[in-house]
Amino acid sequence: MAVPKRKKGRAKTNSRRSANSRLTVAPRSLCPQCGEAKLPHYVCPNCGTYKGREVIITE
Repeated sequence: MAVPKRKKGRAKTNSRRSANSRLTVAPRSLCPQCGEAKLPHYVCPNCGTYKGREVIITE
């Protein structure tokens, strides 16, 4: 069985661990009513519509 000859340093271990924990930008889609950017499968915060009907009354 393979065994490491030397102990890995903290910097090497932490850089390997941090490679998988990057922050990603949330996906965006355009609202078909007003054209503003919104999260997919969410009510549009600008006009309050979801799937073509008004869910939240906005001014």
